[in-house]
Amino acid sequence: MHIRLPSADRLFAHSDNDERSTARAQEAPLDPELNALFERVSSYFALLSEPTRLKILNSLCHGERSVSEIVEHTGASQPNVSRHLNLMYSRGALKRRREGAVIFYSVADETVVTLCRTVCVQVAGQAEDRTVGNNTLRRFMPTHDQGVVRQEGA
Repeated sequence: MHIRLPSADRLFAHSDNDERSTARAQEAPLDPELNALFERVSSYFALLSEPTRLKILNSLCHGERSVSEIVEHTGASQPNVSRHLNLMYSRGALKRRREGAVIFYSVADETVVTLCRTVCVQVAGQAEDRTVGNNTLRRFMPTHDQGVVRQEGA
């Protein structure tokens, strides 16, 4: 799912130092196209708002996995994992293929992984108690390079 964004000037039209922009923003209603875009972006972020989905993404960053492998890696129940996999597939974040009776999932939209990795590293870096060590951050959601999984920073 790739979203074509307008310029930052159009998205966030006023600055704290520009009183005229603030006054204009209060006078004019939000552009309907921007309103629709914000709804889509909110839905995109909502996909990452559940810890089980983040665990699933983390599991799939190591490559394609079967449902049972994802269940084992995440520690979540099979019905719960299946529900989240179906949602992530329907939103275009994951792709799947069937091999006999086994269904395999993999990442379809690397943007979701990049966004998730960026936010997780940022949040972990800001934690005062440093509950997540540097070694964990380095192996968190490995990057894909032309289908070959490599560890970030390697």
